[in-house]
Amino acid sequence: MEGCGAPQQSAEPVRDSGDQVVVTGRVLAGDEPVGGAYVRLLDSGGEFTAEVVSAGSGDFRFYAAPGAWRVRALHRAGTGEALVTADGVGVHRTDVVLS
Repeated sequence: MEGCGAPQQSAEPVRDSGDQVVVTGRVLAGDEPVGGAYVRLLDSGGEFTAEVVSAGSGDFRFYAAPGAWRVRALHRAGTGEALVTADGVGVHRTDVVLS
């Protein structure tokens, strides 16, 4: 997965979304955060929308449109995914646990 153009995330939490929809969370292996995971945002039809690299704290964030989203994480420690419904402006949290 080296050489991917996905931006690295910061560990700074999103406190105020302003007028945007923010899908955010952490990548975890058990209870431990996983940094360096490739986190992909897929739309309700399963189509790729965006990708970022999780921060050392496991944190990731996407700015998205309202709707149903699938968040998929890929790392040498495993893969995982979660569903989140971002029904309007605000911060919508979901953690992705690797298996």
